[in-house]
Amino acid sequence: MPVVTVTGSVGSAGGGKGRRERLRAETTAEIKKVALALMASGGPDAITLRAIAREMGMTANAIYGYFPARDDLVTTLINDVYTALADAVDAAWEAAPVTDPAARIEAWANAFRTWALVNPQGFRLIYGDPVPGYQAPEGGPAPDAARRVCTGLTALAAAAWPHTQHLYEGSTFDWSDFDPGLLDKVRPAFPDLPPAAVALALRMWGHLHGLVSLEVYGHLRTQTTSPQKLFLEELGQLIKMLGIPRGR
Repeated sequence: MPVVTVTGSVGSAGGGKGRRERLRAETTAEIKKVALALMASGGPDAITLRAIAREMGMTANAIYGYFPARDDLVTTLINDVYTALADAVDAAWEAAPVTDPAARIEAWANAFRTWALVNPQGFRLIYGDPVPGYQAPEGGPAPDAARRVCTGLTALAAAAWPHTQHLYEGSTFDWSDFDPGLLDKVRPAFPDLPPAAVALALRMWGHLHGLVSLEVYGHLRTQTTSPQKLFLEELGQLIKMLGIPRGR
């Protein structure tokens, strides 16, 4: 009997620790879920720790044990959301044939749209109105994910550049025309691309982001019954306009 008692005590201690960690992870996930839901219903300024605690039936002091300040929560949310987006578009890009630049661009663009429609609150958090009073940490709330998305977007331009650079002959774009933070992200990955190629990346981003943003915010509901068809047509015309060939 004493042996059984000792073994049980050790097992209970280990199990208790695992249970506490699991419960903490579950509560943290719920806090983030409630925060995004509050933002969806009340805008970015609706994200407050007190409001989240009220929704979850917790005390304000209890929720501070998970996130000491609201900005800590917002930073975590942005990092999670941005990382999920980066994972989605990177996976789509890598899965498309390297020899088919048009297919790779379509894969990245469609993954971006699909992710945004599945995660509208996350899209609004990173691409919509900023959270009032939010102070991002030095280097940004999601530096690695932001770099990956910017690099991925520039990869679209890099894939198109051999076929479309003639459109930029005589271009007056210079490195000083772009934000240093952006250049710090993309130039190491694409050292041979000229400034005009970065301009092309931003043009492509404007085409893709514009329609997705209109769709996420519901502005296309009264204009078209097929926003996907509109997006695919715009994407196809962009590829055609840039003269990007399709693989065989």
